[in-house]
Amino acid sequence: MSVPPAHVNRRAYLAWLAVCVLWGTTYLGIRIALETIPPALVGGLRFTAAGIFLVALLASRGEPVIRPSQWGGLALTGVLTIGVGNGGVIWAEQWVPSGIAAVTVATIPFWMIGIEAFARDSDPVTIQLVLGLAVGFAGILLLVWPDIAVGGAAGHQFLAGILALQIACVGWALGSSVSRRYARGENVISASAMQMLFGGLVMLGIASVRGEWSQVAWTPRTVLAEIYLTIFGSIVGYSAYIYALRHLPTATVALYAYANPLIAIALGAVAAGEPFGPRVVFASTMVLIGSALVQWKRAHGVTDRSVGATAQSRRTLPDWVASDGRLKRRGDR
Repeated sequence: MSVPPAHVNRRAYLAWLAVCVLWGTTYLGIRIALETIPPALVGGLRFTAAGIFLVALLASRGEPVIRPSQWGGLALTGVLTIGVGNGGVIWAEQWVPSGIAAVTVATIPFWMIGIEAFARDSDPVTIQLVLGLAVGFAGILLLVWPDIAVGGAAGHQFLAGILALQIACVGWALGSSVSRRYARGENVISASAMQMLFGGLVMLGIASVRGEWSQVAWTPRTVLAEIYLTIFGSIVGYSAYIYALRHLPTATVALYAYANPLIAIALGAVAAGEPFGPRVVFASTMVLIGSALVQWKRAHGVTDRSVGATAQSRRTLPDWVASDGRLKRRGDR
């Protein structure tokens, strides 16, 4: 395996750092956008615009267009990861602080392990895996129980938000599994652009059914948040993610999933006055430690499935990207 030039390596690490920062800030961006823009529109406008832009960019560069015969699988993956996954987070942040939402999303590998357990080629259950699940879910319980126990309308809304976040995690895990098992060698950028487009259109459809167009109020603050989410969260952040994956080890790139919650918690506390105290810090640490135990083998690095869950924890790109920009087929290495 050839060693990349030093300048390429530096750019790759800068791209990885951009992913950590940009995707860590999107949680606060969602919260701000929700101030006057209904939830389905927040996600629908963002991902539809990002998908259209990436498709147009690829067309201008002469990249091959994905055949309609392949749209079914991409639509399913897009609905699961964008519609259910990102849509669940947006819905939850109506009531759940952005930092707590980011920490809860870090449990996606737990759900991925559960889904993959039904596969014939699943990894064996180990003591380390069970310990990681126990520590992680105990951390989530410590993080959210005081707000749920308050009761009343606020407690019920917070509980609804936490349930929405878990549904989002299931959506991402299912989408990751579907994409991983049925990838057919499509250009990864083209495939993900189509997934964003399909997921975004579904969310716009939901927004129309719910009558959200008549509820939206455009303000400079929320419009800027929506633009930020579209440009920096989806287009720039995603492009940086692809570049980092192509030039750095997957295990290194996957570490962004641990940086995102830390950035989201700190930013939420400083910019939005969200809760930040010993309980939040301790519980968040437990969740991240549990996630690490689930994902890392004893002394041999990261399992393929666990990295897939981490890579899917924020976006639609699996970790099996070949050097030519195409998705590896199942069994390829």
